[in-house]
Amino acid sequence: MEITTRMEFDSGHRIPNHKSNCRNLHGHRYALEVTIVGDIIDQEDISDFGMVMDFKDAKSLIKKVIVEPWDHAFIVYEKDKEVLDFLNSLENHKTVIFPKVPTAENMALVAFDIISKAFEEEFKGLIKPKRVRLFETPNNWADAY
Repeated sequence: MEITTRMEFDSGHRIPNHKSNCRNLHGHRYALEVTIVGDIIDQEDISDFGMVMDFKDAKSLIKKVIVEPWDHAFIVYEKDKEVLDFLNSLENHKTVIFPKVPTAENMALVAFDIISKAFEEEFKGLIKPKRVRLFETPNNWADAY
């Protein structure tokens, strides 16, 4: 069975060397959809009876590992020296240093990896993410599997 939950957060980024406006510092209202796979629980005497998992529990884990760290942060590519130097000059600035250029595609891949590790640690493979869909705008998104 598959279930999907959606959460939103705000972040800034830039795509260095982009041919258009995305090379400038800017932000988005991102939406993150996580599709989770697992068996429906058939044990009648527990809270999650009839569910793959409680949506609240899924959201809590995703919030902890993605939404809280990325919300109202500036996500910067680790090799974007100009922006890193600037952000490091700001006291107590919330910065996420990213291993890849923070495109929607790469952000979805990194989120999928982080969420997969968190679900493996918490649920030992019984429940796991199948897809992470990251909306950069309402009409543009990337899917990571």
